[in-house]
Amino acid sequence: MLVKIKYRNVFVVCVVISIFVTASQVSAETTKNESQKMGKVLGIADVVIPDWFKDSFLDFREDAAEAAESGKHMLVFADLKGCPYCAQMLKDNFKTSEKEGGNKEFIQQNFDSIHIDIKGSREVAFDEDTEVSESELAQALKVKYTPTLLFMNEKNKVVARVNGYRSPREFRQVLNYVKDKAYEKTDFPSYRLAHLTDSVYTLRDHESFKDITDLEKASESDKPLAVLFEDKTCDECDRFHKEILDLAETRSLMKAFNVVRLDALSDKKIITPDGDETTPGEWLKKLGISYRPAMLVFVNGEEKERLTGLIKSFHFQQLLSFFANKKYKEYPNFIAYGEEYSKKILESGKDIDIWK
Repeated sequence: MLVKIKYRNVFVVCVVISIFVTASQVSAETTKNESQKMGKVLGIADVVIPDWFKDSFLDFREDAAEAAESGKHMLVFADLKGCPYCAQMLKDNFKTSEKEGGNKEFIQQNFDSIHIDIKGSREVAFDEDTEVSESELAQALKVKYTPTLLFMNEKNKVVARVNGYRSPREFRQVLNYVKDKAYEKTDFPSYRLAHLTDSVYTLRDHESFKDITDLEKASESDKPLAVLFEDKTCDECDRFHKEILDLAETRSLMKAFNVVRLDALSDKKIITPDGDETTPGEWLKKLGISYRPAMLVFVNGEEKERLTGLIKSFHFQQLLSFFANKKYKEYPNFIAYGEEYSKKILESGKDIDIWK
């Protein structure tokens, strides 16, 4: 069995956070009553794939060719059992009609949609060099968060990738980008910047934000540096403030950081942690980030984490705790830290709601 992946053919974008797998799979041993009452994991959702998804034998070469014959692209929806972000993505985009604000008909008309489970055992023929299980393929493609969506052209090459939930408005830009084959001429961050220009958000202030333009100097301090990107086109930014940043626990954790908020559309000069003089927009383009709000975390000048997708309060506070408590010295990333973080909360008798 071959497991080689040709990464040079994969359009790799920044990993986004959508669902923290460990939190959604806390074992029964962790949640059952022992010497004291244990907390429960809430917010786990039923992920029901629409019945109009293609009934595929999971030979991506054949599926991509068949899609092309119909004038379509292949869309691979990778999810995980219990993932509320996946369920919401399916509901808002794949199950809601265009008249009601979704993208259902547009997807049906222009894409052959195929489903894989990132923990699944079905065999997938990805290309001529790769025949692996669903879980092995997800690992090889570095699918860490769900949902992850891969868009394939007629040659079975990944031409666009979405990591995490996208609102119908945001996702429509990705769909148009692939349908029109704009990937042959430009990258998606540039495409989004040119096509999504309406104002839906007024930048909000926050007590944690610091007016810093020299991020190189700021990242060398004894505090982690968190750089948040927002702009007027962001339809998730207002919710991000109200449901996450304004929470007392979040405010408390953010005291351990130097937090800088940048307007992604501003032409104000900044110095990046690498020492480059640029603007927020130019920096984002270089990083390949299109989503708002996006956040980068640096420790001693080194990027340690980036969030470029929908996130809820539990996972965001987990991330902040990971850095505030210097757990990055023990774990490779905040996902690996999740089991310890979740267990401590559950053992205290408190519930965890991963969709809150």
